[in-house]
Amino acid sequence: MRWVDGFARVNTLAEQLSETRLTYIADREGDIYDLFVEAPCPEHGADWLVRVQHQERLLADGGKLRAAIDAAPVLTEITFDRPASNGRRARTVHQHIKVVRVTLKAPARPDRTLPEVTVTALLATEPQPPAGEEPLDWLLLTNLTVDTPEQAIEKLAWYLCRWQVEVYFKVLKSGCRVEQLQLEKRKRLEPALAFYMIIAWRVLYLTMLGRDCPQMPCDAVFADEEWKAVYLVTQRKPPPEQPPSLDMMVRMVATLGGFLNRKSDGFPGPKTLWIGLQRVPDFVLALEAQRSIGTSYG
Repeated sequence: MRWVDGFARVNTLAEQLSETRLTYIADREGDIYDLFVEAPCPEHGADWLVRVQHQERLLADGGKLRAAIDAAPVLTEITFDRPASNGRRARTVHQHIKVVRVTLKAPARPDRTLPEVTVTALLATEPQPPAGEEPLDWLLLTNLTVDTPEQAIEKLAWYLCRWQVEVYFKVLKSGCRVEQLQLEKRKRLEPALAFYMIIAWRVLYLTMLGRDCPQMPCDAVFADEEWKAVYLVTQRKPPPEQPPSLDMMVRMVATLGGFLNRKSDGFPGPKTLWIGLQRVPDFVLALEAQRSIGTSYG
C-alpha cells in the first residue's frame, strides 16, 4: 500500500500549497485501482500519472483497456533521439500518440464495493521500429483530461521525467552510498542526507548539461583550479588559456572513473562521472601544493 499512502501524502501537501500544482508520477508498480479510489483528487489536490501494467483491465462498458486505446485515432506524433544505454544503440524514435477517456470497471472485493473511476488513457506507441528492435510503447493513465496534442505531449514529458528521478536516486544510493551511513541519530542523519542530495544533484546536473550544452565553456560549472588540474592529469600537458568545452571536461572527468572515451561509447553516464569527480579534489590539492613550492605546470 506504499503507493496509495505515498499519493495520499502528496495530496495532503498539495492542499497546503494552493499556489503549486503537484503531480504524482509512478511506473507500472503504481498501477493499483485502490490508488485511483483511496486517494481522490479534490479541487486543490494532486494530479496523478501512472504507467499501466494491467493492459487488459476491464472497462465499465465490457471492453478492455488496450483494445479501446488501440482503436482510438492518432492525436499527434512525436520524434526524438533515444541515447545509447545498457548495451542498446542510440536511435531515432517515431511514436504515434493516442488518447481516450474511459471508465474502469471496479474489481470485486469481498469486504466492500469500490466505485468506478473515469480516467484518461494515453498511448505512445512506435508503429514501425527498426528491424531487430523492440517497439517503444508506453500506456499511461491520468486523472487529467487530454484534449489537444500539446496536452498529450506534456503528459508524456511528465512521465519521461520519472527516469531522471530514478537516476538521481541511483547516484544518491550507489554513488554517495547513503544507505551505508552509520549515523544512529536523526539530527545527524538528516544533515548528511541533505549534503549528499546536493552532491547527487550536481552529478546528474553535469551529466544532463554536458549532453544538452556540449559547447558551453566548462568554467560555467567547474572552478578554474578544477578544470586545470583535470586537464593537466588527463592530457599530460599545460592547460590552455581558455577553458575547454563542457563536453571535453565531462569526458576527461569520466575517464578518471573508468570511461574509455571511444568513438562508439557515446556520452559518459553518471556512474563514471561520480567516480571521476571523487578524484578531482585530490588533483586540485596536488596542483596547489606544486604551486606553493614555486614550480611550473610542467
